[in-house]
Amino acid sequence: MTDTKSAAAPTARRTDGPRRTARPGLVLLVIAGAQLMVVLDATIVNIALPSMGDYFHKTQTSMTWALNAYTLAFGGLLLLGGRSGDLLGRRRMFIVGLSLFSIGSLLGGLAPSYGLLLFGRVVQGIGGAISSPTALSLVTTEFEEGEARTRAFAVYAAVSGAGAALGLLLGGVLTEYFTWRWVLFVNVPIGVVLIAGAYLYLHESERRQAGRFDALGGLLSIAGMVGVVYGFIHAANDGWSNSITVGVLVAAGVLLIAFFLWETRAADPMLPVRVIADRNRGGAYLVMLIVGAAMFGMFYFVTFFIQQVMHFSALRAGFAFLPVAFIIGVTSQIMTKALPRFGPKPLIVLGAGLLTVAMFWYAHVDAGSGYWNLFFPGLVVMAAGMGCIFVPLTTVAVARVRNTDAGVASAMLNVGQQVGGSLGLSILATVAATAGRSAGKSKAADLAQQVKAGHLRPDVFKHLQELTAAQQGHTPSAAALHDSAAVQAVAQIQAHSSGMGFLVAGFLGIAAIVVALILINVRKTDVPTEPSEVTAAA
Repeated sequence: MTDTKSAAAPTARRTDGPRRTARPGLVLLVIAGAQLMVVLDATIVNIALPSMGDYFHKTQTSMTWALNAYTLAFGGLLLLGGRSGDLLGRRRMFIVGLSLFSIGSLLGGLAPSYGLLLFGRVVQGIGGAISSPTALSLVTTEFEEGEARTRAFAVYAAVSGAGAALGLLLGGVLTEYFTWRWVLFVNVPIGVVLIAGAYLYLHESERRQAGRFDALGGLLSIAGMVGVVYGFIHAANDGWSNSITVGVLVAAGVLLIAFFLWETRAADPMLPVRVIADRNRGGAYLVMLIVGAAMFGMFYFVTFFIQQVMHFSALRAGFAFLPVAFIIGVTSQIMTKALPRFGPKPLIVLGAGLLTVAMFWYAHVDAGSGYWNLFFPGLVVMAAGMGCIFVPLTTVAVARVRNTDAGVASAMLNVGQQVGGSLGLSILATVAATAGRSAGKSKAADLAQQVKAGHLRPDVFKHLQELTAAQQGHTPSAAALHDSAAVQAVAQIQAHSSGMGFLVAGFLGIAAIVVALILINVRKTDVPTEPSEVTAAA
């Protein structure tokens, strides 16, 4: 791997001295616990959205802003959050991020109004944008590069990958047996425990002695990232040809170009060029962006299909994803042994390949597909791929980076996953919606022929419209629910649209394989196995 190892490292100092008690297990528990809390939130709220909508008397479309408010704050502030740890100290900012996340969860859980719920979600997003990249950078500074860090990465990767599946399960349990408020309240006691653990067991990292915030770079990055995320959200709801979508994305592109140009000239840049100039690190970021796009889309389509077509309850849907968490955890531990033996590149390619196979397998979905004959095998292959890819990808992304750049290097990996998820969801949702409209016209023509032939009643069209509207939060009539022809037609339309989404996700997987093969050239001899082998600039 190439990096600016020969360059003089910036002056650094420890602000709080060594940690109070050297307990690596507890250190890792605090870091992994914080990451799990943030990752869980990405899916735990999804299950509770219908209940939230009933309480606040909002439509399903309106309630998506309970997700979007968090996503905008989280995605927009990731770079600033990561760099703040480099400049102000990682333990300090880690605790600040956890505190904000916990406060936001409490506000959202107590919210008597829709506006306060959204405000709480924004505060959560700000806290997550600080704590998530800081957590990953703490792994690089708390554990020596080599076997110890690889094991820590395995735990971190397992938590990051399995958290989405666990969130669906926990969200289903809390919504089913308590109220929607508990999907937010649950973060508060966990956050308090993690804050105490961080204060007791983490030591303050080194930071740039003369470091200061790049104010212009910060403003440009926040505006650009918020624009990108909002543009993708708007595209998913209103299409890519919408004038607002186009205008926001163009403006965001201009802002981000201006940001990168400024970073090449700034005396103390928020995103040092040396961080992304490394070929392997840049390749890792790009692979994460593509994999995030495919993975988030997969979770979205599978969740909706098993609930709307297969009629799984929220709790049963959560249990349906439980094997994902287990398989990712086991596979990530296996990768700690495989990484020194094979090197990162073959494992990243293998993981991307398994994800691609799972997506193409799901592309065969039809109205008669079941959990055990289609979705379970796909989840097993997909989870194995995620477990294979996260440990080596994280290792490449933050290996041999200067300690004073670890925060922003970690943030870039989170940016790739977050922006990739938003991009993938908007692209795949657009593809699915287009395919659904085409399938809907074709199915309506088939029903018209059957009505003309006297095989079906004319009210089948009304029932079809009601059942289609039900996917947007409207309540269909009892007659529509008992019209087998209309129910079957809706299932076939959704199966076709989901299948096209999975197909495009499969091509994204192929793109990830190509990027990994071309850009990542780390050999197994480049992966340190002992701390004495490390010659990082820090």
